[in-house]
Amino acid sequence: MSKQFFLYGHNGSGNHGCEAIVKSTAKILKENYSDAQIILASNGTDEDEKYGVSKVVNVIEEKNKVSKLSMPYISAYLNLKLLKNDLKSEELAYRQTFYNLDKETVALSIGGDNYCYPGYERFIMLHNMLIKKNHKTVLWGCSVEPSKINDEMAKDLRNYDLIITRETLTLEALKSIGANVKLYTDPAFQLNKIEKELPNGFIEGNMVGINISPMIVNNEQQAGITMKNYELLIDNIIKNTDMNVALIPHVIWQDNNDDRIPCTDLYNKFKDTGRVILIEDDNCEVLKGYISRCRLFIGARTHSTIAAYATEVPTLVVGYSIKAKGIAKDIFGTYDNYVIPVQSLNKEDDLSLAFDWIYNNEDNIRRHLKDFMPEYRKKSLDAGKELEALMK
Repeated sequence: MSKQFFLYGHNGSGNHGCEAIVKSTAKILKENYSDAQIILASNGTDEDEKYGVSKVVNVIEEKNKVSKLSMPYISAYLNLKLLKNDLKSEELAYRQTFYNLDKETVALSIGGDNYCYPGYERFIMLHNMLIKKNHKTVLWGCSVEPSKINDEMAKDLRNYDLIITRETLTLEALKSIGANVKLYTDPAFQLNKIEKELPNGFIEGNMVGINISPMIVNNEQQAGITMKNYELLIDNIIKNTDMNVALIPHVIWQDNNDDRIPCTDLYNKFKDTGRVILIEDDNCEVLKGYISRCRLFIGARTHSTIAAYATEVPTLVVGYSIKAKGIAKDIFGTYDNYVIPVQSLNKEDDLSLAFDWIYNNEDNIRRHLKDFMPEYRKKSLDAGKELEALMK
């Protein structure tokens, strides 16, 4: 019988980090198990079709419509009205997908940092649905903020048959609560890259790639300070170096989470210099191709920085959570100078000063990445071997 895997916790490939996790996880599973059959439950199937995810895994709808005349609906409605239990009604939409898997299927929760944000209770609910059907469950390539782990979350994390974490700060936190946790690098270090023809103004090997996200703006401590830091940084690069700048959006969800909005604002401020370009949206492998041809990279989105690290581009991370610090610490032995928390931006030149350190040390950083990355990248491929015991 072929090996069956069920991936869930995926909200769509408009977040190219989510896309990268799916594509690289599929690569890892297929390289470890040549007969792997992979199903992806998605909340954004149109995006998965657009960016080619449906070519590497079998994409199905995560949620399905529920008849209001069915007994499960009536029971859930009474639970909501009488007991104020809304999870019972929410569970209904997932039943067709989560309760109809082959009994030997191993379920991988692939959201990465889904347990770091409000709404994590939904992932506990989905996990419990899989446990109820006796599936082996894995939390895959995750980061978990230690300060967010309450009793309810700790109990759920201990109930996973296996947790694969992508950095040591989370490893230590999950060991301390008794979870079965192993350390492997983020699956996206295995992501393939595609090198398209470069747009006008992109000087291969002499670009500063820049990613900014609404997420870091929302975590700033001083209103407007993040954009001011990015503006001054670009101004300094243009005035004091011969490098051009490529603004690279990595998430394009059209709510309050679209990198194109701050990237376009920055582009409009500097387009008349002829030194700044805006990269058009494309799939994660193409974006990695652009990032790999930069000289230096500054990124807010975790998987934009993983694309840079993986291709040995000296990188400064503008972070807001444990994952940025943990990954940098594992690569360099410290996150000092490699990560600037957005919460620490107080002056308009904080980002420029942090970038200057990367710029002044780029040769040493590049040498370290060249020596360190081959083995580090390989570890993510080896993570697939950990699933063998669960399938016996």
